[in-house]
Amino acid sequence: MTIENIIEKVKNAGIVGAGGAGFPTHIKLQAKVDTVIANGAECEPLLRIDQQMMVLNSEKIVRGLELAMESTGAKSGIIALKEKYHSAIESLKFKIQNSKFKIDIFLLDNFYPAGDEFSLVYEVTGKIIPESGLPLQVGCVVDNVVTLINIANAVDEEKPVTERPLTVCGAVKKPVSLIVPVGTSIKKLIEFAGGPTVSDYIILDGGPMMGNVVKETDSITKKTSGILVLPSDNRIAVIKTAKTEHTLKQIKSACEQCQDCTEICPRYLLGHKLECHKIQRSVGAGKFENLTTAFLCCECGLCDWVCPIGLLPRRINQQVKKQLFAQGIKNPHKSVPIDVHPMRKYRKVSPERIISRLDILQYDVPAPLVEFDEEISEVKIPLHQNVGVPAEPAVKIGDRVKKGDLIAKIPEGKLSANIHSSIDGRVTEINGYIKIER
Repeated sequence: MTIENIIEKVKNAGIVGAGGAGFPTHIKLQAKVDTVIANGAECEPLLRIDQQMMVLNSEKIVRGLELAMESTGAKSGIIALKEKYHSAIESLKFKIQNSKFKIDIFLLDNFYPAGDEFSLVYEVTGKIIPESGLPLQVGCVVDNVVTLINIANAVDEEKPVTERPLTVCGAVKKPVSLIVPVGTSIKKLIEFAGGPTVSDYIILDGGPMMGNVVKETDSITKKTSGILVLPSDNRIAVIKTAKTEHTLKQIKSACEQCQDCTEICPRYLLGHKLECHKIQRSVGAGKFENLTTAFLCCECGLCDWVCPIGLLPRRINQQVKKQLFAQGIKNPHKSVPIDVHPMRKYRKVSPERIISRLDILQYDVPAPLVEFDEEISEVKIPLHQNVGVPAEPAVKIGDRVKKGDLIAKIPEGKLSANIHSSIDGRVTEINGYIKIER
């Protein structure tokens, strides 16, 4: 099979990064690099699905990695996962034995955010990605393990992305991991997990650190790795729902300039010129000008977690970036760090510390992978599930579609990803999403 065929099949299948922002995978596979890294770190506390996929689908992960290496011309493939994932390690070791490609396993320390591309590339290769850069700039492509499964399915079976493995956890009666149709309502998944254990709660799409607040009526996307239910009075809920105006007032009145937010920042520790406390100082003084280093913030949330008086530096950084974008100011920071901070290896934060401090220890329980045996009567599939622009509808209201049919396509010449129907049914609504009913 030619490289062009691999890329075309991945493009047709609508594959996007399953572990982050959803970068269209067919674009990544057009790069020429030395190394492809399979990201199996799953650094968000409480989530389980990537670990389970590495145990149950190790053959497809290895196959997907081989295809990514073939497409990019990489001489080396590395599966990076935490040393504590014993079952996944054994399963993957067995599968790579017979590969004709040079594939190794790299064992990571148990720290957050180990799955961040910048941190992961440095851990695995010792190379520092430039400020605001990409792994490509140091000869790497990074793909989540679920993305690699999707690559194998697309190339070997011409199977598009219509399902999403995820974990449903937190304040639910039966935490579980599932494989469900893209576009399934979040309410349906919470009900399948036994329903919430509290009456007043928030819902996050993703994990406790980087997950976004969503509603029960929202749908899961190709990027959804977890649905997390938390009591509204939990520390995470307070952080996620805090009003920006209140956060700004807090910074102005209470920031002690202790520098903890800077000293723990993963980007700062990699040598990037991001000093979070200085951004807080300037904002506290009412000065938003010349704060372009905020563009370097990866929004991992460790600064919120570590602040001794409960301020929210990440929210401030987000607000600064928003204002800079509104003014048409672009990120000017492209420096290449010479070396990492000498204290970096001593400042890694374990998920256990995060779990304890955020008062979610009671939710750190198994979430076994079970069959989702309920028939979905309808799905609402968002048209924008990726970095770039939304896909364009390729169907109209009233059309009948089958699972796997193309329902939205990449706009000509734009960065986007195809979207396919996840159930058999009829198109009943198109409004930023495509609703399909059986």
